[in-house]
Formats: sequence, C-alpha cells, structure tokens
Amino acid sequence: MKKNNLIDKFSETREFQEKGIFSSLFILENQLKTLFNKCDPFITLRQFMLMVMIDEAKKPLTFTQLGALLGCSRQNIKKLASGLELNGFVKIQTSEKDVRAAVLIPTQKFHNYSEEIFTCNSKKLALLFSQYTDQELSLFYGLLTKLYQGTELLQENITNDQ
Repeated sequence: MKKNNLIDKFSETREFQEKGIFSSLFILENQLKTLFNKCDPFITLRQFMLMVMIDEAKKPLTFTQLGALLGCSRQNIKKLASGLELNGFVKIQTSEKDVRAAVLIPTQKFHNYSEEIFTCNSKKLALLFSQYTDQELSLFYGLLTKLYQGTELLQENITNDQ
C-alpha cells in the first residue's frame, strides 16, 4: 500500500484520522532519524537532540532531568551520553548538588562541533518546513503543543489506573 492510499483511507472519520496521525508520528520519526543520521557520521539524531538540551540548559543537568526534557528514561540518556563521552563531546561527572546523580558537562569539542552541526541542521529544518507559510507553521506549532497536552492527560490517566 502506498502512502497516499493510506492517507486517503485514514481521512474518512475522526477515529481513522486519530489512528492516521498516531501512525504518522512514528513513520515521520523514522524518516527524520534516517535522513538526519545520513548527514552526520559522528552522532545520531537522538544524540544531537541531547546536545541541544545540554546547550540550551546553560547549566549541568542530571540524566533524570534530561530524560524528562526528551521524554525518555534516565537509562536512555545514560546510553546516549556514553556515546557522546566516547567521542569526546561530553564528560559525565558526579553532580555537585547530589552525589547520587550524574551530570553532563560539554567539552570544547562539543562547542566546536555544535556550531557546525547546529548550522547544518538549521538548514535542514528550513528546507523541511519551506513549504509552510508563516501562518501555517504557527498553526502547526500550536497544534503540536496541544498534542503535548494530550500526552500529559494520557500519562495522568495511566498513572491513575495503576
């Protein structure tokens, strides 16, 4: 079955649209990871997103804090961080505030590489969203933030059911 056929099929009812959107999120995630990973031989897209969070934070964050930002477990962050540390992008250190927690400290290689890769990825993002008008992009962003609200409701529901 081709994507256009699938898109047409899932546009018929609200239930199908919900399923189509949900499925599309996974499909798009895979496509974006594949496309971005092809262009960067040193780090994966997930590692890049971790680097973005480290850079934006401006202070050392624990694995747990970074996991909350990226929507994954501290164990996943530890695995991503280990790869970044192996390649010299970060140092994993014990937190000064809590000796039980580890934090990620960016290295000079991180900062040098960040400038290069952030510029490259900004160009990719510009191309990815070039077909949208400013108004469409703003609407899309607003709808995406509503999806975050939906995931929070789902999390609350799952937590209450346990």
